[in-house]
Amino acid sequence: MRQRFQGIGASRGSALGRARVRRAHALEVAEERIAAEDVEREIARLHEAADSVRREMRTLRERLHGALAHEVGEFLDLHALLLDDPDLLQGLDELIRVGRYSADYALRLQRDRIAAVFESMDDPYFRSRVEDIDQVIGRLHAALHRHDAGLDGAAGEIVVAESVAPAELAKLQAQGVVGILTSTGSTLSHSAILARSLHLPLVVGAEEAVQRINDGDALIIDGSSGLIVVEPDADDLRAHRQRCAELKRERRALTRLRHEPTRTRDGIDVRLYANAESREDVANAHALGAAGVGLYRTEFLFLQRPQLPDEDEQFRAYRDVVLGMSGRPVTIRTLDLGADKADETGLALRDEPNPALGLRGVRLSLARGALFDTQLRAILRASAYGPVRILVPMVACAEEVHAVKARVARVAEALRAEGEAIAPHVPLGVMIEVPAAALALPAFVDEVDFLSLGTNDLVQYLLAADRNNEALSDLYTPLHPAIVRLLHGVIRLAHRRGKPVQVCGEMAGEPLFAPLLLTLGLTEFSLHPGRLLEVRRRIRDLDLGRLRQRRNALLRGRDRAQLEAWLAAADAA
Repeated sequence: MRQRFQGIGASRGSALGRARVRRAHALEVAEERIAAEDVEREIARLHEAADSVRREMRTLRERLHGALAHEVGEFLDLHALLLDDPDLLQGLDELIRVGRYSADYALRLQRDRIAAVFESMDDPYFRSRVEDIDQVIGRLHAALHRHDAGLDGAAGEIVVAESVAPAELAKLQAQGVVGILTSTGSTLSHSAILARSLHLPLVVGAEEAVQRINDGDALIIDGSSGLIVVEPDADDLRAHRQRCAELKRERRALTRLRHEPTRTRDGIDVRLYANAESREDVANAHALGAAGVGLYRTEFLFLQRPQLPDEDEQFRAYRDVVLGMSGRPVTIRTLDLGADKADETGLALRDEPNPALGLRGVRLSLARGALFDTQLRAILRASAYGPVRILVPMVACAEEVHAVKARVARVAEALRAEGEAIAPHVPLGVMIEVPAAALALPAFVDEVDFLSLGTNDLVQYLLAADRNNEALSDLYTPLHPAIVRLLHGVIRLAHRRGKPVQVCGEMAGEPLFAPLLLTLGLTEFSLHPGRLLEVRRRIRDLDLGRLRQRRNALLRGRDRAQLEAWLAAADAA
């Protein structure tokens, strides 16, 4: 019977397929006791399963490239931390040894015990982490029985589930799944961002989807509007075909923009740089006409490996990026590693109570001076092969800027003394992603060559709202008066002091926000290569002169509704 209901569009595209419904993971295992002589064998079996899961996650991590490496990698790193948590593993051993439970039943008891602790917390973020516990326990249970713990699908299917982890999206698309529909989630989650990069239609927040849709139902989802139609009629199918035809025409039009300038209707040039992490990203950026690489992430060289990369390994990686951009500037961000990104060398601290506010970014680099010097040597050596800029993350104060500048100068002097070729001047910039840095910027803006606004963390820290916490999805938004005014203040000060400034967070890759950023004075964006053509098209449709006539109205916006109304008016202009 035909049904029509609404979710939230999270990744554009219209999909028609057979519903593959996946119920929430529940570890239904009957109580089972084992004999005393079987205890050590059962513990060994559990530890072998844990080792198997670690290998599985490490292998997947090594196979990831580009956007997948960044988005899926963070998810896998979190699961690696949970898997190594002593409370989880020691608790399981104790249940088997003392209670003489089977490994399967011990998993269920330990899952319920940990989940009860998380669910009793007042903080909605920690309550939401129960999903990660379930997924790690599910992986362990699957490894005990040597079967796949993840979702699966088939060609022509739309997966319907409570949630879909980022690590599963690429696999589902490779299996031929044409769309995803979830009963939870937000448009700003890692899964949603990755789905947009993969051009996989996604609808989230359809609370009744799992209950109202049956396995095998014909299903249409519209990732733009959030529309869901079960057992569509002739009119529904006709509308779906029209949406698909429009999308196909749009993609053809976007392809024609590969070699067109990024220029507003009134003739103002805007620079679009690419965020990159791999050779594949660099090749895409080059092919799409990016002005350069505005953010090259270096963490992938350090993650999920037993040894730190040496200077030569880092140098070769950075040199290849520089050569790949054929003379266009490459901005290399120094290590932004923290406890939320696990590494096997012990470099990142594992037991920090709040990793987001812990020893990460420039704090970690300055605390590990030899490591920082090695990375700076590699970057400076790569500067001999083309224009390179150094970008420092998580800066909060002038003292950090002075310390980094002094270290760069010492390393450059040492390299020249050794006869190494490096550029006469390598520009040094800082990421403005900590609110304190934005407020203290007048104290050190003259000490740097450029600025990069990391809006992901800046929004998160300023609003005290985690973007992956579904309970806070309405609060986490760049459309908050405090965010708009802070961005305006940073951009205005940068222009007054003659410092280039760009935005490199997700905000830069969302065409919706292009009018807002241009109005605030931004003319440099750094974004995922997959969004570059869409943002270019949006900018080419805008009249910057008219937008800036409405700047005061934007800065007077008192709440999200007024800022959304301002954007709607910009679309109508």
